[in-house]
Amino acid sequence: MITAFTRTIILYFLIMLVLRIMGKRQIGQLEPSELVLTMMISDLASVPMQDFGLPLLAGIIPILTLVALSLLISQLSLHHLRFRALFCGTPALLIRDGRVQQETMRKNRYTIDELLEELRAQGYSSIEDIKYAVLENSGKLSLLPRASQSPPTAAQLQLSVEDTATLPVVLINDGRVLDSNLKARGLNRVWLEQQLKNQGFSSPQEVFLLTIDEHNAVFLIKKEAESP
Repeated sequence: MITAFTRTIILYFLIMLVLRIMGKRQIGQLEPSELVLTMMISDLASVPMQDFGLPLLAGIIPILTLVALSLLISQLSLHHLRFRALFCGTPALLIRDGRVQQETMRKNRYTIDELLEELRAQGYSSIEDIKYAVLENSGKLSLLPRASQSPPTAAQLQLSVEDTATLPVVLINDGRVLDSNLKARGLNRVWLEQQLKNQGFSSPQEVFLLTIDEHNAVFLIKKEAESP
C-alpha cells in the first residue's frame, strides 16, 4: 500500500512538471505531436503505478526521454522552417474570398458538415459571409468575416475613445494577503489595513477578494461564512 502511494505521488508530480514544460494549452489546442506525447506519457505512468514488479525508473526514464525528445523537436521547429512544416504541418485555407476550397478540404478530410457546424458555432449562417477560413494546426478553425459582417471599430467610425482598460492586481485572495503583489504596487500592510478599515473590515480573513487597478480603484468582495 505504501509503495503504491509513494509511486503515485512521484509520478503525479513528474507528470505535472512535464505538462508545465510543455506549456499552457488546452487539449483542443494541442498539435498532433503534443497530443501523442500526452497520451504516451499517461500510458507510461500508469504501468509502474499498477505493476509493482517493475522498478519505478522503468516509468520515469521513458517519460523523461519523451520530454527531452519533445524539447528537441521544439527547438528544431523554431530554427528550421522546413522541419516545422514537415513535422507540425501548415495551416490550410478552407474558404478564400467566400469560396470553399474543395480540394483543400478533401486533403484535410474536413467535411462540409463540419465546416457549417463551425460557422454556426461562431455566429455565421452563410459561407458567403466569410472572407477567409483557416484550419489551424491544432484543428481549430479561424474565421475572418467580410467587412460587411464585422462589427465596426471605433477607428473605422473615426471616434476618439479613451482607453480605460486596466489589469487589476489581486492583493487578498480568499483571506490571504499577497505581499508580493502589495510590494509590486508600492504598497504595504499599513495601507491595506487602512483600506479594510474604511470598508468596515478588521482583518484580511474577512475578505474573499480584494484587487486594485492601474487607477488605484479598489474592488472588494466579502468572504461568506461556510455552510455547516
